[in-house]
Amino acid sequence: MEKNMKFPVVDLSKLNGEERDQTMALINEACENWGFFEIVNHGLPHDLMDKIEKMTKDHYKTCQEQKFNDMLKSKGLDNLETEVEDVDWESTFYVRHLPQSNLNDISDVSDEYRTAMKDFGKRLENLAEDLLDLLCENLGLEKGYLKKVFHGTKGPTFGTKVSNYPPCPKPEMIKGLRAHTDAGGIILLFQDDKVSGLQLLKDGDWIDVPPLNHSIVINLGDQLEVITNGKYKSVLHRVVTQQEGNRMSVASFYNPGSDAEISPATSLVEKDSEYPSFVFDDYMKLYAGVKFQPKEPRFAAMKNASAVTELSPTAAVETF
Repeated sequence: MEKNMKFPVVDLSKLNGEERDQTMALINEACENWGFFEIVNHGLPHDLMDKIEKMTKDHYKTCQEQKFNDMLKSKGLDNLETEVEDVDWESTFYVRHLPQSNLNDISDVSDEYRTAMKDFGKRLENLAEDLLDLLCENLGLEKGYLKKVFHGTKGPTFGTKVSNYPPCPKPEMIKGLRAHTDAGGIILLFQDDKVSGLQLLKDGDWIDVPPLNHSIVINLGDQLEVITNGKYKSVLHRVVTQQEGNRMSVASFYNPGSDAEISPATSLVEKDSEYPSFVFDDYMKLYAGVKFQPKEPRFAAMKNASAVTELSPTAAVETF
């Protein structure tokens, strides 16, 4: 797709040289106009990324593929005849890193996979915090401002959703993951570099997020839209199914702590803000039931707590 060529790809190594200003401007433009960008030369070891990819795909084949096929049969999805709009064509499990890891509680992963995922998670945590400071610089906020807001009194929450999107015989009938914005802070995605599927909505069109070898896709969640008073926005995205190939997705969510108080940064508000102020856990309780509905009613509901009950729940989500 020609529009893929316009998708913002940021070489983080250029932050250390003469092209720093242009690189920072590219990040800012991506945050303002896309809500997504892809980073290369990010410092994550390629051999670790290759190991995570291989072990994730092996784990699906040995531990999850049969469960996924059994799920299809139980829900009558093994022979799609009509479009399905309330189920996703994905196989997932969740790893929680912060505030307390659950890696040792996941029974069907190998010790080698557990060790690699712990290492990968810590590196992504550090990368997320570095990226938040870059956003602060672009926004004119003091260094560490976003990390401080996310910290609350208990520290941030950080977790990884490990997904596989198996081949689908009738991709026009069901989505791998229905359209939504992410509730949290900043999301770092290590995706399959051969099988595509991730799309974002831009100017009324669904745009493919190009698979690039050893890249990390960054997208912004609802909390950053609120804190930046709408200067940066969370963006609708989805995963479309494919007839061939199993797509791997390892998405890590660096989110505020449960008791973090979220509100627009004072320096970014000229008059009264249209965005609400709230405690992050309260937002997540609402989001868990209305993930696949528009974000605007969620923001409005947080401004008027009595309106929360008026949104009809549609789905439960992992909040780490």
